Order: sequence, then C-alpha cells, then structure tokens
Amino acid sequence: MTHQSLTLRTATAADIAAIDALLARAYPRLLKADYPPSLLVMAIPRIARAQPGLIASGTYHVATDDEGRILAAGGWSRGGPGPARPGTGQIRHVVTDDRMTRRGLGRALLTRIMDEARSAGMTRLDCLSTLTALPFYHAQGFSGDRRLTVSLGPGIDFPVIAVSRAL
Repeated sequence: MTHQSLTLRTATAADIAAIDALLARAYPRLLKADYPPSLLVMAIPRIARAQPGLIASGTYHVATDDEGRILAAGGWSRGGPGPARPGTGQIRHVVTDDRMTRRGLGRALLTRIMDEARSAGMTRLDCLSTLTALPFYHAQGFSGDRRLTVSLGPGIDFPVIAVSRAL
C-alpha cells in the first residue's frame, strides 16, 4: 500500500454519506469493463447506495486513510439469499475506491470480515460477486462460478457469480 496507514473500523451512521459517495464514484468506473452501459445506467442508482440496516448491524466496516477518507467498505451478515443454513454468512456490499485498487485494501477488509464472521461462529461465507470482482474473490480463496441474475427491479437483471469459502 502506498498510503501511510490504514485504519479498519466498524462503520457508523455518520459514514453513510461518505459510503454513498464512494459507491457512486467507484462502481461505475470499476464495473464498466464487464457490464454494458445500458445495464449500468439502470443498475448503478440501485446498487450504489449505502444500506443503513447493514451499517447498523455492526458487521459493516470501512478502511480509512490518515485523513479519515473512506477508501474501502464492506461487511457480512448471517445467512443470505435462499434457505437459511446454520453457520453460513454472506459477504455484503464490498467496494474499493477505483483509484486505490490493487494496493491491499480489499484484502485487508476481507480478512477482517472473515475473522469477525469466524469469531461469530460462521464456518462458511457465501458471496454474490460482480463479474468484475470475481478474480479478487478467487485470489482470496473463494471458489465457484455459478452464474446467477439478481433482479434489481423491473427490467434490471444484474449478472453475478456465486462464490463461497470455508472459514
């Protein structure tokens, strides 16, 4: 990492505007190589918003620089889409500033998420990865390549890849 220090901390409601700004800036730039503009123009307004309930859960985290700027964010929750499976958590709403990729931020954040989930009794984490993030998750030990489509609203079918990892 090229920055002086990185602080990983639990996100709070006071971070919502900064997380919104990060998502709104980074997602269009990161996803444009793997998704058509016609889909992104409809999907970005729906996915590039902080999720207050997830932030309030205490399992959503941010990585900040020395000046307190949020450079990455992400978290996890118990269960996930579909039937509940004991001991399984779901990776949620992960993003890294598009100007700061490939510097270890995502890895540091995901390590914290996995450690926390393991400490909470999870034995497995599932993730619905964007097409763009799939190489990142595979590099972090996640496996799987089952293609799914998430409906973001009428006429907005967003392709994802289901991956998972034992903890």
